[in-house]
Amino acid sequence: MPGVRSLGHHAAMERHDNVFVLRLGDDENLINPDLLARVHEQLDEVERAPEPRALVTCGGGRFYSTGLDLPWMAANPDRIVDLVDGMHALFARLLELPVPTVAALNGHAFAGGAMLALSHDLRVMRADRGYFCLPEIDGRLAFTPGLSDLVAARLTPQVAHEAMTTGRRYTGPEARELAIVDRVAGADDVLPEAIALGAALSTKDATTYGTIRRRLYRHVIASLGDRETNLQDVVRLSAAMREAAR
Repeated sequence: MPGVRSLGHHAAMERHDNVFVLRLGDDENLINPDLLARVHEQLDEVERAPEPRALVTCGGGRFYSTGLDLPWMAANPDRIVDLVDGMHALFARLLELPVPTVAALNGHAFAGGAMLALSHDLRVMRADRGYFCLPEIDGRLAFTPGLSDLVAARLTPQVAHEAMTTGRRYTGPEARELAIVDRVAGADDVLPEAIALGAALSTKDATTYGTIRRRLYRHVIASLGDRETNLQDVVRLSAAMREAAR
């Protein structure tokens, strides 16, 4: 039986032989300071664990993650800059993590949740339900330079262009055809398939694996870490939300 360890109200970590599984939660798994802290806590533990190892993340129910926690942002406009900076830092950490990573997309992956999935090495998506979508265009939100570089690095140019400029919702089979995800599976097989993919990569030498990924994505990692450039638009958004809250 896999071990299970609680990570607070909405998350638990399991271990299936060499594969750590982080269940983000059973709701929309919105990206806020609490979720970021919990994910970093797991990454710390995974990095401390002896090899071999791999990491799988998954949601629950209808959702993988639907992105930034807009209600939290409306209630905390003075902390929006730090939240977005923290999201960038998480994506950068995943890109250079010396551990194979697989996102098990059990349901909807929208906006920041979709980009969280793109920060993993591989993605397995449910075939019959759920969408992968970057809807920022319809919310009149421009992607930060770091996020633009992340999407451009993980998707083909034409698919990145379409996804970012149209807000198209991709089903699992459509996402597989366009190489947004690597596998599709039935509802009950998404997580087992992701675990199998992680297990197959878990014996790779961690130092070599991390070095290859860090060099492969060095421009994206640097772009995500460029706080001043990334957060110009976010500062304006924060100011607008503070004004609206008055």
